[in-house]
This record gives sequence, C-alpha cells and structure tokens, in this order.
Amino acid sequence: MLENNIIALIITFAIALVWLRLNDFLAHRGWIESHLSRKLIHIGTGPLFVLCWLLFNENPINKYLASLVPLAFTLQFFMIGIGVIKDDASVKAMSRSGDRREVLRGPLYYGIIFVLLTILYWKFTPIGIIALMLMCGGDGLADIFGRTWGSRKLFWNNGKSWAGSFGMLLGGWLLSSFVIWIYTTVGIFSNPIQSYILPITIIAFVGALVESLPLKDVDNITVTISALIIGHLFF
Repeated sequence: MLENNIIALIITFAIALVWLRLNDFLAHRGWIESHLSRKLIHIGTGPLFVLCWLLFNENPINKYLASLVPLAFTLQFFMIGIGVIKDDASVKAMSRSGDRREVLRGPLYYGIIFVLLTILYWKFTPIGIIALMLMCGGDGLADIFGRTWGSRKLFWNNGKSWAGSFGMLLGGWLLSSFVIWIYTTVGIFSNPIQSYILPITIIAFVGALVESLPLKDVDNITVTISALIIGHLFF
C-alpha cells in the first residue's frame, strides 16, 4: 500500500481512464463492435478499480478519496448523455444504438452504484466487492454468452436465454472469487478463500435469477441490491 494516497488516487484514475479510452478507441475505429466494447468496459472497469483500493492505506477517509474516480466518470457520462459534452467515441462504445441518451441509463447507473458501494462498504467487507463483481462480470458475460449461444430462451422471459443466465452465474462467480482471493492473499480478509466459495456461489445464483427477470434497463440496480441483501446474511 502507498503512504501517499494522492498518488494512489492518481494511479487509480489513470488505470480507469486508460481502460475506458482504449475501448472507446477500438469501438470508434470499428476494430471491435460497440456492444462488445460496452461489455468489456462493464467487465473490466470494476475489478481494476476494486483492486486499486489496495493501493490506499487503512484510513477510512480514503474511501471518499477513491470514490472520486467513479464519481468523475459518472459526471462525464451524465454530461455526455444530456449533450453538454460531445464525445462520439464514448457514445459508440457505451450505447447500443449510438444514441447518447442511452448513456443516461446503464452506464450512469453503473457509475452511481460504484460511488455508493465504495463509500458504504469499502475494502473491509466482502459484501460490496462481491456485489460489484457480480454486476461487472455477471452482467457483462451474460450479454456475451446470450449473443453467442442464446437460441434457447427462458420460459419466463423470452428476452433472455439459458446461455445468458449461465454466463451471468459464471461471470459473477469467477470475478468475485478472483478478487476475493486477491484480498485474502494480501491479508485484507483473514479467512481462507474456501470459506467464501459457498456465499459467492449462492449470491451469484440469486443474481443470475434476478437478472433473468423481465426488468428492462435496471439490471445493474436489481442485481446489485439482491447481492447486497444476500451478502448481509452471510457476512
């Protein structure tokens, strides 16, 4: 961990910015499709940010400092969505149709959730981390699996597929397990990784079930809330 938390903040911001702009650039140049860019941003930004929490020292005030990173991007998304900032690369990377107003839904909710969970949970409990990783890895992989193998639809929601729900379960479980393993390895969490496997599995399963419901454009919110509720039952 760094003693200078301002340096930790700068490093965190730089890593997030590079990841976001790299995907904006690839989508804008047409080297990857916009839906894939959107999901890569969705999957990768969260774990990179949460792992950067390890750069900050133990002072609880640093959760507010770290939250400035997602807050800055969230404000940027809002300004792009309402048309104050013109950023075609970001719109192409983060929207399905190329309409800037789409940024005011999924990407904006994503950023707000990161700000709130950073402040409310920080790195001293796995609850917020697992909820964030479920939102990132689960929701991101669900879209990729659904587009690739999603011919068989769920009988309670024809807009979602069995493959997408499996991707939700798998992505959330893998990303949560990986980040929690890092936190146990460096000693932030004292329990062994094995003690987290059952809670992560149950949270990921519930998250996959909630994500499969016919609730349009609010997956980031509903999945996160369900993960937090179940997380509080375990931790």
